[in-house]
Amino acid sequence: MDRVTAPNQVSPVPPADLPTTLGELRAAGHRYRTVKQELRDNLLARMGSGEDRFPGIVGYQDTVLPEVERALLAGHDMVLLGERGQGKTRLIRSLGALLDEWTPVIPGSVLNEHPMHPITPASRALADSAGDDLPIGWLHRSMRYGEKLATPDTSVGDLIGDVDPIRLAQGRTLGDPETIHFGLVPRTNRGVFAVNELPDLAERIQVALLNVLEERDIQVRGYQLRLPLDLLLVASANPEDYTNRGRIITPLKDRFGAEIRTHYPLDLDLELALIRQEADLVAVVPEHVLEVLARFARDVRESPSVDPRSGVSARFAIAAAETVAAAALRRSGLLAGAAAGGVASASRPEAPVARIGDTVSVTSTLRGKVEFESGEEGREIEVLAHLLRTATAETFRARLAGLDLSGFTAIVAEGGAVETGELVSSAELLRQVGTVPGLAKVLDRLGLGDAPSPEEAAAGIEFVLEGLHLTRRLGKDVTDAGRTVYGDRD
Repeated sequence: MDRVTAPNQVSPVPPADLPTTLGELRAAGHRYRTVKQELRDNLLARMGSGEDRFPGIVGYQDTVLPEVERALLAGHDMVLLGERGQGKTRLIRSLGALLDEWTPVIPGSVLNEHPMHPITPASRALADSAGDDLPIGWLHRSMRYGEKLATPDTSVGDLIGDVDPIRLAQGRTLGDPETIHFGLVPRTNRGVFAVNELPDLAERIQVALLNVLEERDIQVRGYQLRLPLDLLLVASANPEDYTNRGRIITPLKDRFGAEIRTHYPLDLDLELALIRQEADLVAVVPEHVLEVLARFARDVRESPSVDPRSGVSARFAIAAAETVAAAALRRSGLLAGAAAGGVASASRPEAPVARIGDTVSVTSTLRGKVEFESGEEGREIEVLAHLLRTATAETFRARLAGLDLSGFTAIVAEGGAVETGELVSSAELLRQVGTVPGLAKVLDRLGLGDAPSPEEAAAGIEFVLEGLHLTRRLGKDVTDAGRTVYGDRD
């Protein structure tokens, strides 16, 4: 579904102390700047003040963002090239925050014309006749961003414009700009316009963007309008698109001043930071569980069973964290229902805290987010389950290496067992385990603090049991009722 933020939407109310006429604007010392000059000046100002230039962008500080800044300072239109889920659109949308908060416009102008620089014949005539008494309006920067998801059915009329037959019928001539219903690009004049997935545009439609980039004018229905558009054009593309669906035609690609390659988070800490920032969690997800999911996403990307050309979106790990949190909330709700029905009793409600066993649910719900190699057909869940176990073992070693965990193995010695699972409460799990030597150090290593809640302690214990199983120090069985039983390997 297209998301289009067009300048003709209702704008926020401007402050009352802003100039209301062209004369007042000049007296206030305002000077006309192009969009690219405006972006350059505001970027330099943020650099000088130490303010965050691109809030919310994670993992690009030392790689992509310096290239974006160089492109903005050079006044270049740019194309961001990268696999899905690398934050290309998020980065493009953040560019609008570098515009002035308020900019003057001629009221009623479809093209958001600056009162000191009108470009249509009607606006020029109005400015000449009114002089310093020309009334002006103010446009917020949130209304100066336009976006179009490129699809094969996108037309030149959608992007550039088309002749309005009703206006022709009213007596205007074909060469009159007033006969044109302007498309999304001209309507974002004096702003930032983004074309997402540019290669999906038909080649004949891409040709229509050539004049916008090079000559800054537009052509509609065989005649040319000399309207010097003022905008920053940014596009995104996936390398896979060049072979599977389409390509950026060479003349258009040449018009972009900068081609910037994006990437997935380069290290685990950045992957974790992205999950923490973006995931909308409905339950507590402990740090060690988030780390498992971050490692899982990275292992899936690097797996030879997964198509590397498609990539594994950052949304995969985010959705995984949200799914695990939902599983914890579901357990809390079911245990509350069981207690109310007399099936179980508890002195306090079960707080929703995710455990490592909750991660199993992501292998089935998220397999659609991964494109597998053709030889793996039918084995998708098996592959993901193996990678999830690998990520869990990696986190176990990274978090708990060097600790004496013999207290946990002693629990199941001589035929003992610990039963856990989706509907096992934290109180029941803690009762089975009892007092475990070394538990405090384990919980500290897992970041659960000096005084963890019963649910957090249960999450830590279950993680240790699963880690000991994956490192071949405990056995594990799954009952028909879906419960997991950890016991002696023999």
